[in-house]
Amino acid sequence: MKNEKYKLLKKGIVLDLVGMATMAIPLIGPFLDIIWAPIAAKRMTEMYKGSEGKIASVLVFLEEILPITDVIPTFTLMWLYTFVWKKQPKPQTIKIRVDE
Repeated sequence: MKNEKYKLLKKGIVLDLVGMATMAIPLIGPFLDIIWAPIAAKRMTEMYKGSEGKIASVLVFLEEILPITDVIPTFTLMWLYTFVWKKQPKPQTIKIRVDE
């Protein structure tokens, strides 16, 4: 599990770098964002399941399609939210009393 968690981080960093790279290409970069935005959104839903993944995919789509927001590392922030900031529920023990 721990190894998979860090593979997900590495993949997210690479996808963030790809999104940021389009900003470095003058004139063509904004047009590449039009292509990259739906691809990034699909990748986000594949990487993070459930409603949180769907919300993150909308956010990454907007971040990629809007000008100047390419510097936001959305995939990395989602990883941090999922594995660092989000409170995980603590397991509860249930005591069972058996009358003999």
